Amino acid sequence: MKTIDKIPITKIGRTAELVKTGVKVGGNYLKYYSKKAVNPGLTKDELNEDNAADIYDGLKNLKGSALKVAQMLSMEKNILPNAYVEKFSLSQFSVPPLSAPLVRKTFKKYHGKYPEDLYDTFATQSVNAASIGQVHKAYKDGKKLAVKIQYPGVANSISSDLAMVKPIAIRMFNLKGKDSEKYFKELEGKLLEETDYILEVKQSKEITSSCSKIPNLRFPKYYESLSSKRIITMDWMDGLHLSEFAKENTDQEKADIVGQALWDFYMYQMHILKAVHADPHPGNFLVDADNNLIAIDFGCVKKVPIEFYTPYFELADKKNIDDPEFFTQKMFELEILRDDDSPEELKFFSELFHEMLSLFTKPFNAEEFNFADEEFWGGITDLSEKYSKDTEIRKMNGNRGSKHFLYINRTFFGLYNLLHDLKATIRVRNFEKYL
Repeated sequence: MKTIDKIPITKIGRTAELVKTGVKVGGNYLKYYSKKAVNPGLTKDELNEDNAADIYDGLKNLKGSALKVAQMLSMEKNILPNAYVEKFSLSQFSVPPLSAPLVRKTFKKYHGKYPEDLYDTFATQSVNAASIGQVHKAYKDGKKLAVKIQYPGVANSISSDLAMVKPIAIRMFNLKGKDSEKYFKELEGKLLEETDYILEVKQSKEITSSCSKIPNLRFPKYYESLSSKRIITMDWMDGLHLSEFAKENTDQEKADIVGQALWDFYMYQMHILKAVHADPHPGNFLVDADNNLIAIDFGCVKKVPIEFYTPYFELADKKNIDDPEFFTQKMFELEILRDDDSPEELKFFSELFHEMLSLFTKPFNAEEFNFADEEFWGGITDLSEKYSKDTEIRKMNGNRGSKHFLYINRTFFGLYNLLHDLKATIRVRNFEKYL
């Protein structure tokens, strides 16, 4: 794969890259409308593919939070056209890495020494490049290590990157008024946390220590003396990325073992720790030769305040969803319904969320749940299509829900998708064994 010798780190440089991307996208639209004039039946498939490719190419050169937003959107399989999902999903674990000279220069800037001064051996060629950092293989005292190095300029460009992305997000999700700022502040705060590798090591050690009792679950050991604010050193873990395992595996028993470990891991964090690994994409999980699930990245951890946790999970219970008075009360507590809503908005969003929750909470209302159930997934797709085509929703204020929904919903959508890829059947309350 081609390497990158420099990354734009100034606001002007990064803006120029996005403007260049915008010009390409504009050209794609001109090409599309020219063809459509000749062929009125032309679909947007080619336009979506061209735009997705050009936007991704621009973002992968910027790296950082701009690419991270693309990664997050790639998990929203029911929001974006498939062309975007496929292209943006490359940001999970397949983007052009930094060149060897830039790696050494960056390492020296962050750690005060070159990598060869700290490790017995250090491979300057990256084995895995993602949105915020890339991973290198190293050895020290006979141990095989993974060294994660943050891209230069990422932490300092988060606020300006989000300011560039903000107008697109406001249009995409129909956000209105000053209240939308809470979502961008939540996103900015979490992205800043992801660039603090000292915090990541601390979170990693806390969660892995608490969850180590769960069977078929493994974690790397972290080495604080070889880590810093922009560098993390941990054990090298051998295994297949979860998506590769899911694609290759034909043994249902193995799929269920891995799926149960994944489900128990998330339920234990959510219900016991009230803090959860909020970045459940396939690049953050491996499966080893003994069918153990390995969690390798704790940069994004969402703490779940009790005032959000309680009503959120009260509405995971079907009898509460179907109690109109209780349901409405919780909708207000969770900021889905608002005091300034019109009668039409109250009715519309009550019905929308009743339908959504009745479907999405099905796993919580069963003893066992099969995530390969196509009726369940077909229902999610149908619901998504129904509301994406609803002209009324575009007239409504899109500021819906507590800021905590941003990462908690992302966590559950990601978890559901991973379990669907595995085609796993899980025991829903199995995690309670480990209390």
